[in-house]
Parts: sequence; C-alpha cells; structure tokens
Amino acid sequence: MIKILRNKYLFLFSFMLLAWQSPVSGGDRLSGIIEGIHEKYRKLPGLEVGYTRDVITRSMSMLGAQARGDLATGHIYFRPPHFLRLEQETPKHETIITNGETLWWYIPDKKCAHKYPSEQFGKELNLLSDIFRGFTQLEKQFKVGIVDQNDAGEYLIQLEPDPPWQDIDRLRITVTPKYDIRVLDIYNQLGSITRFTLKNLAVKEDFEEGFFHFALPEGVKLIEEGGVQEFPKP
Repeated sequence: MIKILRNKYLFLFSFMLLAWQSPVSGGDRLSGIIEGIHEKYRKLPGLEVGYTRDVITRSMSMLGAQARGDLATGHIYFRPPHFLRLEQETPKHETIITNGETLWWYIPDKKCAHKYPSEQFGKELNLLSDIFRGFTQLEKQFKVGIVDQNDAGEYLIQLEPDPPWQDIDRLRITVTPKYDIRVLDIYNQLGSITRFTLKNLAVKEDFEEGFFHFALPEGVKLIEEGGVQEFPKP
C-alpha cells in the first residue's frame, strides 16, 4: 500500500466504477454481480478487513507462482462515506489515515508523517471508498466488464478508467459467488501489478472516538508541500 503512495497511484489501498462496456459478453450477468456487491456493502455501518499486498513486476510475472515481491500485511478499517485507516503490520509498521479531505502517512521508524491534500490523491481515495460502499459511483469513473470466471465460480471484473488515469492502466477485482470482494489487482502503465488479497471481513458497528483522526506524536517531523516542519511541542 505504501509503495502505491510513493508512486502516486494508491491503493491503498492504496483496494478498491458504469459504462457497461464489457471485454466479453454478459451484460445482464454483470449487472447482477454489481447489484449483488452493492447490496452486500452499501448498508454496512463500517468494516475491518485483513489484507496481504504483493507487488508483481512484469519480469516476476513471467516466473510464475514462485516469484513473490514486496510482500506486506495488515488491516484496513472503513466507515462510510470516506473515513479510511490502513494499518500495515509487516514488514514494518506504517499507518495511513484519511477523512476524505486530508491523507496522513505515518512512518514510526523514520519519525515522520507525510500530509497530502485530498486533491493530490482524490481518484485513488474515491476508488477505495467506493469499493467499500459497494460501487455507488461506478458509472462515473470506469468502463466495466467480466473478463473470466474460475473453477470456484468467482468472477473477474475489469475496470478501465474513463477518462484514462495517468498512472493506472486498469484494475481487476475477483468477486466470490456470495459477492465478497476477494482480490483487487491494480495494473500500472509499466506493467506491474499491485495485488491486495482481502480476508476475514468483519462488520464494525462503531469506532472509538478519534479513530480516523491523526495526531502527530511529539518530535515527529511533519512533511507536506513546501517543506519540512518540526511538530511543535505542547
């Protein structure tokens, strides 16, 4: 997830859209799948989901399953309409928090926190929020189609940004027969894939106060557009 921020194409999570133009046939089937996702996610008061993030380069993909690169794990927390918190646990702890207006990226090992305006990562943040709301804004951002269906009955849905995005070529989402979003693949323009595998989704009725608010710890550097500032001591 953090790598996506560094290259300015989140995921960020940073996983996460309707012209109804499909790479293969099946418009009615696609409509049913999107409606199933919509019904499953849109009424959730909040959620927590575990993730594994894997970055696969073009050369690695040629090596097959034995090639694994830049593996990270953690949990994603979401509260509609746009409150998001990502806690990366391995290989090192990092935190991303956004309230829809500002995004914070906190790196404890480096004692610094990056602050980004929503305009800088607006598309990526909207995408992730929309995924966890059940694709409420799908038709405004993507051309959508069914690519394939595997032996487990899972559907592979492709999302092509419309109009095109600068860094992201396309996205593919694996959806189970029960309309759970299981895998999010983000393809960049160079052919690399950032893959988020989601598991153990839990409904969250409420979050503790301040959960989606970031307070800079004492002595941590605040990094934002225009330079570096020392966070003032209380």
